[in-house]
Parts: sequence; C-alpha cells; structure tokens
Amino acid sequence: MTQKPSGAFIAASWIALGTGMLGYMIGLWRSQMQLNEKGYYFTILMFGLFAAVSLQKSVRDRLEGIMVTDIYYGLAWFATGLSILLLTIGLWNATLLPSEKGFYAFAFLLSMFGAITVQKNTRDSLNADKEG
Repeated sequence: MTQKPSGAFIAASWIALGTGMLGYMIGLWRSQMQLNEKGYYFTILMFGLFAAVSLQKSVRDRLEGIMVTDIYYGLAWFATGLSILLLTIGLWNATLLPSEKGFYAFAFLLSMFGAITVQKNTRDSLNADKEG
C-alpha cells in the first residue's frame, strides 16, 4: 500500500524545485558572463534535472519490481554524476567570486532535490489514488 504524501511535503517539494531553478536562472540572467557561458550553465541545469528524475524513477522501478535494464540504470547514474561533475568543473574554472560559485552550486543541488521529490510525490499520489 502506497501512502499519499502530505500536502505540506508536496508544497515543500515544489517550493524547493521552484526556488532552486528560479534562483539559478535569475543568477544567470543577471550575471556578467558571456552568452555561451550562460548557455553552458543553463544546459547543465536542464541535463541535471532530467538525469536526476530519470535516476529516481529507475531506482524506484527496480524497488517495485518493474523491469529496468542494467544499461539504462547505469546511464541514469552516469548522467546524474556527469551533470554534477560538469557543473563542478565549470565553476572551478570560472572567473566568478567564491560566493557566486557557491550560489550556483547550492541552487543546482536544491533544484535536483526538488525535481526528485516532486517526481516521487507525483508517483506516490497516483499510486495511492489507484489503490484507494
């Protein structure tokens, strides 16, 4: 039996996702970076969010006995790690203040956490509605 997430947890998940993404995007918009740098960081955010949701779904599917191929499961882990690594490399080499680098790193991680929990809550709510 799947327990439906509370309204507070659902709201907190959406707030985490929205705050992380909005903060990251506003930071990019207002930054003094070249357009190609902004594009790099935007692409890393989108890639990371997709990878994190894909990984969460793959892990959850395996726990529930739903078939997930080893190659897809491995690719989901690889893509999630790669997005974090690419952000780290980009920030390490960027000519930004340390506070700006930290801002982007934490906004990115908050966005990934929010995406994972929103996906989990969506799935749990649908499963609870089917069972109820």
